[in-house]
Amino acid sequence: MKMLETMHSNQHWLEVIQRTPLVSIDLILRDEQGRVLLGLRSNRPAQNTWFVPGGVIRKNETLDQAYARIAKTELGLELSREQAHFRGVYQHFYEDNFAGEPDIPTHYVVLAYELTVPNLQPNGPLDQHRDLRLFTVQQTLDDPAVHSNTKAYFQ
Repeated sequence: MKMLETMHSNQHWLEVIQRTPLVSIDLILRDEQGRVLLGLRSNRPAQNTWFVPGGVIRKNETLDQAYARIAKTELGLELSREQAHFRGVYQHFYEDNFAGEPDIPTHYVVLAYELTVPNLQPNGPLDQHRDLRLFTVQQTLDDPAVHSNTKAYFQ
């Protein structure tokens, strides 16, 4: 029954992706030296590229709740949106989607927040990322494995 529910919910999620943009939050987290925390994405879209942590805002979830959930689930950190600086609204377009289904591109409207985190360490749950690392801004801009949507935050 659980597998049937997952297939059913995946189909609904694909339908949402096909019909509307997704609203998400990206976390631009820096350590005291100004280095940026990036994760090597395990999942589509942007799979196998370095990207800032982030996630979709869920239905009936406030921005504060979404920010805290994303920080906790992606990085194991207790962070508050009120501590962060709002960087702006960005758009991310991908030719693929989480399921790899053909002809269903993904469109995100991203709310980007920046925060310096004392003693920031590149560790945490590795559900969304195979690896976490701190990059200088120059490394972020120069590394071809860093996704262009992440580079846009530093150009």
